[in-house]
Amino acid sequence: MPAKGWIEVNEKYCKGCELCIPACPQDVLAIDQQTITSKGYHPVNLTGPGCTGCAICAVVCPDAALTVYREAKVKKTQSVASPA
Repeated sequence: MPAKGWIEVNEKYCKGCELCIPACPQDVLAIDQQTITSKGYHPVNLTGPGCTGCAICAVVCPDAALTVYREAKVKKTQSVASPA
């Protein structure tokens, strides 16, 4: 099962430069045409499920506007039968 992740966009810093969009290997980023930041830019947003939390988008972002999160894997514990 692939990793699950998500991003948070700090609209204070995102200029909508679009560098993160082609960098995303999962193709789940797009410019949000419905939102305009206080500085007049259309920020990037996550378009749906599929983000793996790889953080490539954050690495290429020149303004450090993206914070990437990845779900922690739950370790399966092996149950041990207790002696009778």
